[in-house]
Amino acid sequence: MTEMIRPDALLPAPLRRAHAAFVTLAEALQPLAQLAARLFVAQVFFLAGLTKLRDWETTLLLFTEEYRVPLLSPAVAAVLGTAGEVLLPVLLVLGLGGRVAALGLSVVNVVAVLSVPEMPEPAFMLHVFWGSLLAGLVLWGPGRWSVDGGGRASARAQD
Repeated sequence: MTEMIRPDALLPAPLRRAHAAFVTLAEALQPLAQLAARLFVAQVFFLAGLTKLRDWETTLLLFTEEYRVPLLSPAVAAVLGTAGEVLLPVLLVLGLGGRVAALGLSVVNVVAVLSVPEMPEPAFMLHVFWGSLLAGLVLWGPGRWSVDGGGRASARAQD
């Protein structure tokens, strides 16, 4: 069997050291990036949920007349959507059940896109951005600076 040569082994020593320093810095910044993503996305959804709660009659009217949520009655969709927008961001900020919270908000995000048939392009792109951040949190978790990851050594450090 032939042994694989690591691509960075072909680099000159100064570039290998620079690459290693960059990787070390990037890995050190991961918890900050994950926290920033959690805070940003959570704020967007939480504020949307609070807006719905402030004027419940309008929320019900929007779910009845404007939003076309598939498979659910407008009243059930309004309650579930609003509950998701208010509760899941709190869990996401704390990083408590962070992957599940991010997955739940991903569902809310996708349903929002599907339920507004004529969404303007800039609004759609915001949903894509939020979905991308949420996908990262689902795949890589909420990070060390979370209830889920607090005090745990990274898997890389344990190897």
